[in-house]
Amino acid sequence: MEEKKTEFSSGDIPVIKVEGKGLPEVWEKSLVETWEKGVGIKTQYDKPNDPSSKDCTMIMVFHDPFIEPRIHRALPTGLDELETYRQEVVLGIHDHWIGTHGWSYSYHDRLFNYETKEGFLNQIKIMINNLADCYYTRRAESITWDPEKDAENHEPPCLQRIWCRILEDPQKGLVLNMNTHWRSRDAYKAAFMNVFALTDLMKFIANEVSKIIGKPVKIGRYVDISDSYHIYGSYFNQFKGFLETLKVKTFKERTYTSEFAEPFFEEIREKLLKNPDHIFHK
Repeated sequence: MEEKKTEFSSGDIPVIKVEGKGLPEVWEKSLVETWEKGVGIKTQYDKPNDPSSKDCTMIMVFHDPFIEPRIHRALPTGLDELETYRQEVVLGIHDHWIGTHGWSYSYHDRLFNYETKEGFLNQIKIMINNLADCYYTRRAESITWDPEKDAENHEPPCLQRIWCRILEDPQKGLVLNMNTHWRSRDAYKAAFMNVFALTDLMKFIANEVSKIIGKPVKIGRYVDISDSYHIYGSYFNQFKGFLETLKVKTFKERTYTSEFAEPFFEEIREKLLKNPDHIFHK
């Protein structure tokens, strides 16, 4: 029997899946695959002479999100801003900027302080309690989207949803798995910082569940799904420089360990304690 070939419309957005162990490894793969297989699509941020972005729907699977090295050197910012961003997402250090500094929301505020007509919901706390009550529940999720605020906002949240579930492994014990779903993200200049912060939030959730149930909860795989995962045409030349580093530098030369980064993180933590407005970053 002749094998039937599946045909895809030229109007289809490519769906790409990459996987590996740690953050830098999988992120690099996602960028290369987007560059090679992404489709050209214009964006609402393009200037008249900008090339179309490289775009796809991306699924990233991180099987061991805390394996070292954990940090990629091709950060769009420095280590100080990486730690600042982590604190913004996990601790909400800049939630007081909402309504100022051009901020209409923060991920932390939407997750820990979601506004409803009846009051405010700490969705992460509810997730933690649901997992502690029944670790295999399928109902442990949080959202950021608020249709009344975001549907016509010129800069709505990229992160849409977090979903968690715990499995019991015969050897490892209880293991937290987490999925995040993103409406849109800049693959080169935002995605790594997003993943770094969200996996730290994953660790926070695991630790809090562990405290309640009195048992260790380990970190399992992290899955990151983006509807639009894109490399902007406006910085193609810069991105080509990144691609060159993959050819001439070893993986070790392209990454940092957490141990190396910790002194820089500690320095910025001290500065933020003295002045929470030390660095502007969303």
